[in-house]
Amino acid sequence: MGNYTLHRDFQLLGFLRYKNLQLVIFISVLWMYLFTLCANLVIIILVCLVPQLHTPMYFFLSKLSVQDIIYVTAILPKLIDITLTGDNRISYPGCITQMFLYVFCATVEFLLLTFMAYDRYVAICIPMRYCIIMKKSLCVSLAAVSWLIAAPNSMMYCWLVSKLIFCGDQKINNFFCEVKTLLELSCSNINHIRIILLVLGLLLGVLPFSLILISYTNIISSVLKISSSERKFKFFSSCFSHITVVVLYCGTTLSFYLKPDTPDLQETDKLLSLLFVVFTPLLNPLVYSLRNKDITNASKRMIN
Repeated sequence: MGNYTLHRDFQLLGFLRYKNLQLVIFISVLWMYLFTLCANLVIIILVCLVPQLHTPMYFFLSKLSVQDIIYVTAILPKLIDITLTGDNRISYPGCITQMFLYVFCATVEFLLLTFMAYDRYVAICIPMRYCIIMKKSLCVSLAAVSWLIAAPNSMMYCWLVSKLIFCGDQKINNFFCEVKTLLELSCSNINHIRIILLVLGLLLGVLPFSLILISYTNIISSVLKISSSERKFKFFSSCFSHITVVVLYCGTTLSFYLKPDTPDLQETDKLLSLLFVVFTPLLNPLVYSLRNKDITNASKRMIN
């Protein structure tokens, strides 16, 4: 019959193969986790308390910070524990929970970035109607939609994986319970699951990314028609932070999930995972605060 199981603990291989670097990895991941938490909390507090930041763009930015905190908290504490203790076991319920939070946050991030791109499109391309279109009620509805779409999507992922039979020693060659890696451990027929995941990936990954590209194509077209170089720079500068985050997050995530599965590139897959799981939530507050006068001025007012 073979060594088949439904509910046995998994093992996260993470970066345990780099035995001489465990202390470095531990300190680095711990620092990134704490910095990500603090920086995103600062943005949330500033957006809530400073009236000048009560605008649609910063509303979406605060929601992005909330989900980034959930994102890293679902994954990094376990990675920190593994590098510190060497115990890489994760329970079946713990793995499913981690996967749920990961898929949930990834879906929310794609949708929020899309809504932020639409906000920039309205602000730059049809500024006279900005206040009419981007009302508070619409912003709240869009944020709620991102959560309402993400929740059933991640639940379906978990339901599909929970029906699988797993083989062997159940070693996950990654630092968290990632869907693609889990499917590779299954003894079940997963062809139908791969089709479902591809369709969902196109709808909730590629489609939002395409809408972002369409928004910025229209934005660039409108800005290039402006004669004033100073105004051109101002408009491009207002979009720079968002474009940077889109390239970092959407680019690495789509590269990871759309590229062919190759056993020889599993270590490369881990590095790609680090980019969209660890570095993007870390860089989000940095990119938005360092390039944004509103955030820096609000920070100075709060300190003074």
